[in-house]
Amino acid sequence: MENGKILIWRLAFLLAPNSFIHQSWGKFLFSASDLLVGYFIRAILKLRGVPENISIYSVSVWLFNPFTFTIGTRGNCEPIVCAIILWIIICLMRGNLFQGAVWYGLVVHMRIYPIIYALSVIILLDPHNFHPGRRPVIKDWSSRQLKSDASSVPAKVFDLNRLWVFFSTMFTRSRILFGLISATIFFFFTGIFFYLYGWEFLHEALLYHLTRTDPRHNFSIYFYHIYLNFEREFSVLEKLISFLPQLLVQIVLISRFAQDLPFCFFVQTVAFVAFNKVITAQYFVWFFCLLPLILPWSKMKLKWEGIFCILFWIGAQTHWLLWGYMLEFKGKQVFLQLWAASLLFFAANTYVLITIIIRHTYSPVFKRVVPSSSRKTR
Repeated sequence: MENGKILIWRLAFLLAPNSFIHQSWGKFLFSASDLLVGYFIRAILKLRGVPENISIYSVSVWLFNPFTFTIGTRGNCEPIVCAIILWIIICLMRGNLFQGAVWYGLVVHMRIYPIIYALSVIILLDPHNFHPGRRPVIKDWSSRQLKSDASSVPAKVFDLNRLWVFFSTMFTRSRILFGLISATIFFFFTGIFFYLYGWEFLHEALLYHLTRTDPRHNFSIYFYHIYLNFEREFSVLEKLISFLPQLLVQIVLISRFAQDLPFCFFVQTVAFVAFNKVITAQYFVWFFCLLPLILPWSKMKLKWEGIFCILFWIGAQTHWLLWGYMLEFKGKQVFLQLWAASLLFFAANTYVLITIIIRHTYSPVFKRVVPSSSRKTR
């Protein structure tokens, strides 16, 4: 209920035409955003030089996914959030940091989860990629490059020299500009809604997520522990410690794949959802919109490995839904079986994620260009 109130507060102005244009205005808006996501996927793949036939196949994975268009047509705002995230990727690829930062600040205000992308974007804004007055050079897709480019091997996670270079050049103009603009937009809109709705908004929009405990059954592996111990008050440390696995996994993935931004966003989102304290079906849309962006760089064959991953993920989810139906509609005491189903679903998410990572061909978005000043010093 709290999450629903947050969305109502933030979307109320967008959905105002429901009252004076048509009562289905919101569904039209969300469905149009769903189509816009498909257009942005096509635009990103075109910018990266992906062949037309592969692009059409990739876009179809989003447009003809019954799960994603059902979410939008039933009246859910997730397609709007997905469209904004894809537009941010487009802005960064075109070198438009100002617009990208504005939209990033707005989307984090609308939905707090995109905050996980902040460090990835900061790392991407490398001085070798972004130079004042010059657009970044996008690395084109080609079948030959995928097989032979030696630079397509991700850097080691704990490379001390690489870490030193990152921290010594951390405060660049592009990074400071992006951080200041996005933070300004975020605090501006948060301030407006705080003025309108007070502390209740601030708590439920931001602070609530840090210590959230939801006893209702959901896909998360944490739900059963929370259900059993909900009557006693959890300490702040207990509430925050569940973020530790999420944080560690995010750091590893970002360190490994940040330069391959769409893929980094995808694996970050899958991991974030899988390790979250609360998981509902609409969360899956967050990474479904990013899946088409990584398919052209995947060495996974649909037959049989791809089919197995799809069936394993859907089967684990269907198995969970069966026990959820028994609990919710039949009133059966199947909490333990439901928790076991959550563990199986977590295993399915983990297996699919690891398989996708293994079969992915690492491909940085930008070509690294050494600034002229660096060349002179050499």
